[in-house]
Amino acid sequence: MTDSTKFYSMQKSLASYTLILAAFVTLAVFASSTQKDNETSNSSSNSSEMSDISQVIKPVNLDKDFSFAGEAFPMNNFDVRERLDRELSRNTYWHSNTLLNIKKANKYFPVIEKILAENGVPDDFKYLAVAESDLRNAVSPAGAKGFWQFMKPTGKSYSLEINNEVDERYHLEKATLAFTKYIKRNKERFGSWLLAAAAYNMGGTRLSKEIKLQHGNSYFDLNLNQETSRYVFRLVAIKEILTNPRDFGFYIEPVQMYQPVTEFYEVEVNKAVSNWGTFAEKYGTNYRMIKVLNPWLVSSKLTNSSKKKYIVRVPK
Repeated sequence: MTDSTKFYSMQKSLASYTLILAAFVTLAVFASSTQKDNETSNSSSNSSEMSDISQVIKPVNLDKDFSFAGEAFPMNNFDVRERLDRELSRNTYWHSNTLLNIKKANKYFPVIEKILAENGVPDDFKYLAVAESDLRNAVSPAGAKGFWQFMKPTGKSYSLEINNEVDERYHLEKATLAFTKYIKRNKERFGSWLLAAAAYNMGGTRLSKEIKLQHGNSYFDLNLNQETSRYVFRLVAIKEILTNPRDFGFYIEPVQMYQPVTEFYEVEVNKAVSNWGTFAEKYGTNYRMIKVLNPWLVSSKLTNSSKKKYIVRVPK
């Protein structure tokens, strides 16, 4: 092959390589552009969706009337405004806890509301169960238990059975009835539902001493311990958020709420039960569901030597 022929061949090959490289670069640029367009489109779409549902971080509105159990808050008092602002802000932006409480309220409030109404206690006191336990059968470090956080001696004094096999502080209906008696007694003693709530938190004896020492006439006159000073404000904050969740950025569809448990029937038990698992099998269910529907059964068995009658819920 001559030098000129070799040169012509090299030039031809170089041209082919150049065309291939140009085509590859063009394809890569087109793909990259398409991907960016798609990402921009998706980003715009996602931003639009998020703008519809994202919670806006802003101060809560204090320019309105606030009350608890029919007793008004003096919102012209700067101290009252700032204390309420703290509790409203804290509970508004404590996202997971507040979200779950809104869901649980749909499940448990109907039970509580009925018992409060039947016993002459203002409906607002259902929010005390949220403040005390987050609507759970909680256990405090001090040993208080259930939705209403009764200590053992207090629970027994209001006719709740409490032993190694049965703890009716975990029985929502019976514990709520006990609560109504307790809070009405506080109301009679202090003459105010707000002070009744404060006494529930810190104890009636201690509150009486503070009222006498400070010459206070209302909850707002008193300089109490930090927890009780915040307690009633927290109740009002919970009330406001759970009553109007969307005003505070919580958008929950009805289908997302926890539903009241109604699919069960009741079985009368008036003798010993050697094992609740065996009992469950007899009724076509399991140990877990017996415990879920009857959290007051705190042992795997029931001795029941006195042949007392218990009503046990069994899922349908």
